[in-house]
Amino acid sequence: MCDKDHFAESVTEYEARGLVTRRQFGVLLAAGAAMLLPASADAQATTEREVEIKTPDGTCDAYFVHPTTGAAAAVLVWPDIFGLRPAMRTMGKRLAGSGYSVLVVNPFYRTGKPTATGATPIKEMMAFRKGMSPATDMSDAKTFVAWLDAQPQVNKNRKVGVHGYCMGGPMSFHTASAVPDRIGAVASFHGGGLVNDNAGANSPHLLAAATKASFLVAIAENDDKQRPNDKTVLKDTFDKARLAAEIEVYQAAHGWCPPDTLVYNEPAAERAWSRLLALYGKALA
Repeated sequence: MCDKDHFAESVTEYEARGLVTRRQFGVLLAAGAAMLLPASADAQATTEREVEIKTPDGTCDAYFVHPTTGAAAAVLVWPDIFGLRPAMRTMGKRLAGSGYSVLVVNPFYRTGKPTATGATPIKEMMAFRKGMSPATDMSDAKTFVAWLDAQPQVNKNRKVGVHGYCMGGPMSFHTASAVPDRIGAVASFHGGGLVNDNAGANSPHLLAAATKASFLVAIAENDDKQRPNDKTVLKDTFDKARLAAEIEVYQAAHGWCPPDTLVYNEPAAERAWSRLLALYGKALA
């Protein structure tokens, strides 16, 4: 659903229904989405740094954050259409505080480093997707997972997790397909294009089903209305492959998880967050 800007209409609809409020995003952008996520009482101390990773197509800028001591299971995060920004760094840091070594990448590195927020019009972001494809997703995934495995803060005896938002959903599925021996858990939050009717056997859901990972698929309510059969296709596909998969439609709009979007829904986002921690806690142990 990242090919059109549905956020304005979603804000109007969901505000009227009391599922999102202007307070939730009125001053968030100026704050850079920092300090906006609920704090965890038992969060670990973390260390963070900006990194550059050489890929076959250039140099990707990324954010790496991990527990200050010890080695932890690695997690690769694919951002939504708005890319690597303060909100995504905040979410990555929060996950690191739960005991993971987290890499959040700039998926648009081939075309630049966009300066965007969750309120940037979608049409302004589409040009940055030039040169991206399932093939580049898989190539990048191999590079990023190899980079993570080379870090002393990563426990290479544990499987790697990957999750993404919006366009990052299918990119996470592609990651599982590209590095099936390393990926143990995959999550998609309001991901678009997980079931691609035009891709045949190369549809992300079929590629992912050929792995041995566990899955969490959180679907936006308005995405489900547009493609009501996707959840059934996903469930049937993963059941047939005998893969653990939690598939749920959330009462929230596309884009509800990052705290800087206009449709951020804290209760739904926190539920999605808790399910992500449950997935990683089991599959990456």
